[in-house]
Amino acid sequence: MRKSIFILFVSLIIISNSYAQDADSYELGVGLRFQKTEQLYWENGFGVDYTSGFLLNKKIHLKMSFASSRLGSAFSSNAVRQDNYLVGADWRFRSHKDLQIFAGFNTGFFHADMETPQFDVLPHNAMLFSLETGLFYKFKFPLAMNLSVGYNLINVNGADSPGTLFPVYYQMSVFYYINKPTKISN
Repeated sequence: MRKSIFILFVSLIIISNSYAQDADSYELGVGLRFQKTEQLYWENGFGVDYTSGFLLNKKIHLKMSFASSRLGSAFSSNAVRQDNYLVGADWRFRSHKDLQIFAGFNTGFFHADMETPQFDVLPHNAMLFSLETGLFYKFKFPLAMNLSVGYNLINVNGADSPGTLFPVYYQMSVFYYINKPTKISN
């Protein structure tokens, strides 16, 4: 499943880039993701943000991220080790401005590693589908930051999905742009 998500994301980038008018019409940001699940764990990791002129004049951004409590709350404690593998797309309002508003969705895979055999009867995996909205800011140098809130559209009852998969999360990402974002002139 994780390989499928990665292959889908890379395929979308290749297709989008092949339709781009020139080599400078894409933006690729790589960076760190810091995520806090409401009333639960910190899950940190990395993310990728991609857009091109082909994606409605850079209004649509494709994204991929990995966040894990192994790099957060479970780093030096006995918190449940859980991993989130996500791909998604955002629509950027005010895409030609430094401060942008975005709304989008994510889909992916969640895995909780309980580590104790007595918990083997509980579900450890779940598909993810979440809605997310927030703010994105492009600095004058090749860095950008986003702040968002998301909602997992999943039934969290512990019988059908892992009990540590909570619906509300907050996240902040900091991206370094390999191809510095340029303003789009209308």
